[in-house]
Amino acid sequence: MLTRATRLTAGALTVMVGAGLATAVTTSDADARRATDYVYSRSMHKRIPVYVVSANRPNAPTIYLLDGLRAPANDTGWLINTNVARFMRGKGVNLVMPFGGAGSFYTNWERRDPRLGLNRWETFLTRELPRYMKRKYSSDNRRNGIGGLSMSGTSALNLASRHPRFYRSVASYSGYPTVTMPGFTQGIQASVAEIGGDPNNMWGFYPGGQWAANDPFLSAGNLAGKYVYISSGTGITSKYDTAINPGSPNFDPMRFVQMVPLETAASISSQMYIARVQTVGARVTTHISPDGGHWWDYWQRRFKESYYKTFRPSFFGGGTGVNNFGTGSMGSS
Repeated sequence: MLTRATRLTAGALTVMVGAGLATAVTTSDADARRATDYVYSRSMHKRIPVYVVSANRPNAPTIYLLDGLRAPANDTGWLINTNVARFMRGKGVNLVMPFGGAGSFYTNWERRDPRLGLNRWETFLTRELPRYMKRKYSSDNRRNGIGGLSMSGTSALNLASRHPRFYRSVASYSGYPTVTMPGFTQGIQASVAEIGGDPNNMWGFYPGGQWAANDPFLSAGNLAGKYVYISSGTGITSKYDTAINPGSPNFDPMRFVQMVPLETAASISSQMYIARVQTVGARVTTHISPDGGHWWDYWQRRFKESYYKTFRPSFFGGGTGVNNFGTGSMGSS
């Protein structure tokens, strides 16, 4: 199955990862939450809104949870569409959700972009924000994890690979960690362009610049010994959204076109990445399911699973570090 899937043309993957991602991962723009912190980023010369679920105790571990491609400036899809903030209360772990970052891939761009501005998200997430968490919330800054969905699933794996001394664990939900493989590169470029940015300002002109340096597939070896969680569905059907099931009376062709190709591409990319990261000595948990749309109902469930199977063991110990869920080609029920 995977071999046949990898023969998809670059043009088809560009449509799936690019145009599809840009329309499906949409959150409503809302006012900043009352409990929002405003963290000044010296590198980006502005304040970044950040929602923190505090562990309410000193020297606690921290999970940094990133938003998707169309992340609103004053909210996060995780708060709008899921209950993960409520889920994390009382866990003894800080949950940190920065707002903004639409189309940025949460990375340091080579150049300021006329539309998306100055992006130095890697610096903010690995230096500036952790210093703030240490100062205000007394986080231990030793036990750190990071997670993301779709665009930011790619980002989370990239940041964890580039900063293995900082992160103990990482989770990707429907991400695209094969950044420099044909089709996926073009999809990422199309996604940035759809938000209004120039992808050449991000990592330079492909195949040069910093593209290879920001490919989680190529840097997977840096995750040896780390706790890694990878999930995706196939996009073919959904237990929770009958609008993308062709046999359902509620079938919505437009919703199907928006959501199904995205998850299909995420499944292809995630499975190729799993095959790679399992060889480097990482403590890998996977959940490749035979259904699943590119949407928050699945990501909420997978976050909770990743907390118990990946984040919590990395912070407090326990767990085997090798788990497979689902009934897809990389998992067992």
